[in-house]
Amino acid sequence: MPACCSSIQGEIMQRTRTVAILAAVAAAFALGSAQAQVKIGLILPMTGQQASTGKQISAAARLYMQQHGDTVAGKKIELIVKDDGAVPDNTKRIAQELIVNDKVNFIAGFGVTPAALAAAPLATQSKVPLIVMAAGTSIITERSPYIARTSFTLAQSSTIVADWAAKDGIKKVVTLVSDYAPGADAQKSFTEAFAKAGGQVLAELKVPLAAPDFAPFLQRARDASPDAIFIFVPSGQGGTFMKQYAERGLDKAGIRVIGPGDVTDDDLLPNMGDAVLGTVTVHHYSAAHPSPMNKAFVAAFENANKFRPNFMAVGGYDGMHLIYEALKKTSGGTDGDALIGAMKGMKWESPRGPMSIDPETRDVIHNEYVRKVEKVGGQLYNVEFATFEAVKDPVKAQKK
Repeated sequence: MPACCSSIQGEIMQRTRTVAILAAVAAAFALGSAQAQVKIGLILPMTGQQASTGKQISAAARLYMQQHGDTVAGKKIELIVKDDGAVPDNTKRIAQELIVNDKVNFIAGFGVTPAALAAAPLATQSKVPLIVMAAGTSIITERSPYIARTSFTLAQSSTIVADWAAKDGIKKVVTLVSDYAPGADAQKSFTEAFAKAGGQVLAELKVPLAAPDFAPFLQRARDASPDAIFIFVPSGQGGTFMKQYAERGLDKAGIRVIGPGDVTDDDLLPNMGDAVLGTVTVHHYSAAHPSPMNKAFVAAFENANKFRPNFMAVGGYDGMHLIYEALKKTSGGTDGDALIGAMKGMKWESPRGPMSIDPETRDVIHNEYVRKVEKVGGQLYNVEFATFEAVKDPVKAQKK
């Protein structure tokens, strides 16, 4: 072979090898980019009294990922679910492990207020955004600048149900709440609003949060002869309350039940029995909310999980939406300040209706609905009959 031909052939081979190397580098880079992860640590009570909350939120988070994919802005999303049993010491330990060992970019969930408060200092120290999907005490978002909430506050619904009750002819009420921070929020908000509307609170009763026996408190309430009982219990305890309410004959005595929607939680409502019919609550979500988006959400959720979604599920679903959209705004960047900044003022259509994140407080702004328990197709549902639009947390509003 002539020398010139040999030289040309060598040059071609060299170029081929170079192209192959560049292609391999590009493929490796693309693979590395696809494998770049955003980790979400989901801390929930998967066992214990609040297990219903963990079941609902984790199912909703997974449904959101199924519907919207597991890659956002070029980053692969990894969901790490941890059970804290709603015990704050567990929450704090798990949050620390997720931040230090797993290098998570978000911590989310928080079935009860004490759990969220336990993790708040860690969010501040690490600058890792904390997304509250369940807990409802007003003060939570004030405990760290890195907290945003997609659940609710008790004051949002409690003040509205007080106004509605007074207008509906309810003049005398006994309040009965779980003895922890959200119960105190609900009781204070209701009592103040009801008094302003001309109503009278005959007694303020507090029930232990753990393993509550409502019977003796219900008897005290019945002895006071109110027109209604204002009740707040956390998600999962409403069924026990309504069972003992009926056993004590308060329904037959004409004593009505009013309160935030936790007591007629959609997760437990189908098995509460006819004693709950006519119960009026105010809440931000019902599985019977008539929007096309919610009908599609309920159908997909029930198909995937074989149980009805409740307000905790929608808090988890919207929490995932908030995370996804914040990542899109930061082009996949995971700086905590940038992510929280992206969340402030964000607006979207949720299965619950229109909602947004208050840019000043990082709290949820959403509609509150007055609902009555009715039978629809032979099943019990919270049927909405009045709407209060774009309700902010009134506790924070009063501080301005």
